[in-house]
Amino acid sequence: MAGGGDQKPKPHAVCVPHPAQGHVFPMYKIAKLLYYRGFHITFVNTEYNQRRLLRSRGPTALDGLPSFRFAAIPDGLSPIDGDVNQDAWQLCDSIPKNCGAPFRELLGKLNSSDDVPPVTCVVSDGVMSFTLKVAEELGIPNVLFWTTSACGFLSYAYYRQLVEKGFTPIKDESYLTNGYLDTVIDWIPGMKGIRLKELPTFIRTTNPNDVMLNFAINEAERSHKCSAIILNTIDVLERDCLDALAPMFPPIYPIGPLHLLEKKQLPEKDELKSIGLNLLKEDSGCLEWLDSKPPNSVIYVNFGSVARMTSLQLIEFAWGLANSEQNFLWAIRPDLVLGDLAVLPPEFEEVTKEKGFLSSWCPQEQILTHPSIGGYLTHCGWNSILETISGGVPTICWPAYAEQPTNCWFCCNHWGIGMEITDVHRDEVERLVRELMVGEKGKEMKRRVMEWKKIAEETTSSGGLSYNNFYDKMVDEVLLSKFQTS
Repeated sequence: MAGGGDQKPKPHAVCVPHPAQGHVFPMYKIAKLLYYRGFHITFVNTEYNQRRLLRSRGPTALDGLPSFRFAAIPDGLSPIDGDVNQDAWQLCDSIPKNCGAPFRELLGKLNSSDDVPPVTCVVSDGVMSFTLKVAEELGIPNVLFWTTSACGFLSYAYYRQLVEKGFTPIKDESYLTNGYLDTVIDWIPGMKGIRLKELPTFIRTTNPNDVMLNFAINEAERSHKCSAIILNTIDVLERDCLDALAPMFPPIYPIGPLHLLEKKQLPEKDELKSIGLNLLKEDSGCLEWLDSKPPNSVIYVNFGSVARMTSLQLIEFAWGLANSEQNFLWAIRPDLVLGDLAVLPPEFEEVTKEKGFLSSWCPQEQILTHPSIGGYLTHCGWNSILETISGGVPTICWPAYAEQPTNCWFCCNHWGIGMEITDVHRDEVERLVRELMVGEKGKEMKRRVMEWKKIAEETTSSGGLSYNNFYDKMVDEVLLSKFQTS
């Protein structure tokens, strides 16, 4: 497979991620896989994220290659200073209103350029559906990439019915604490026994005009208009949810875990390797520290790029880890704590200096495959769940936001790879960390996750289902359906 170099006409894919780290990463993997399948790639960031990447990676980081280029469109928000995540609510309010016109203008420029081949297809994030109208105008296929789990996407597909049946918006804030969220929802196929509190968090609103509730409803419903949907998941892991989604939407292809597909299918001499899209600078020193620890002896702690906690919760997590007397590697973002800096007491660092390593941000894919890692305390973001399965690492789950509670419910109740922490108190944290790392339940979860790891390896190998879905279904039958070589 060749990326640049040959002079044959190339199909041209425009890839449009949602401007959050957990969306940019997997879309970049898709773009790279397409590049090595012979596509010209235009990767479209928002202008804000483009500036963040250049600050993080250096002024030449996005120079690209002749057949892999970067472009940017405005997100409609006022510029802000600092290297911080934008407000998710503001972004989701602004993007559908403000991104369609600049995207149309960008594709017009690409199609009138002598420097690049005409655009033949679009691969856009499932929540960047403004691309659909532009692709339809041009008569080209548009594949939507939902970066959620299948169970998360299925939940959003039923948001409209949750509104119609009166489950959301809730009557008042007291419903968040009076047991109402324990209500079992028994009519969503593939999710028997799930409760309201295990569905994506945007239903926990009293406002019928809530931005995120309506954004999720509208984006899920617009997905009916795409050429196909791809999900970064494993077919047998989420078979029931995939079966429930199948009659509701255009063809849906599970293609995950994407990071394994990328690892197996990209050439050893990857000319795109130097182009990184991490919005935060990584600390590679943690890998050297892990090298000094015995196999399966370290619990990795990371709450993702968006989740927030209170300063009290930070302290309780810290002393729970310390009191467990297990080795730990903890990635703490500067903005992890709500309204304050993430600062741990000096006595904590003194007590844990032999057993703990604190980092600002880590190369997570490498960490979760490191032999010294024996467990993962996670926010249950979907990329993290796939990476922990692929690494054969069981989890403690502390879901925070969006569909993370849904992912957690499946991890703990269906896949057998997780235990949920419901009370962030040091005694509970200590108990669960010990159980995960040296207890009998931890051993059983390790056995289960190793079974899923084997399946993940098989499905992303040549001839596996995810491999075939990506190349035979998504690429050959959908993205190349309008591409003509002269």
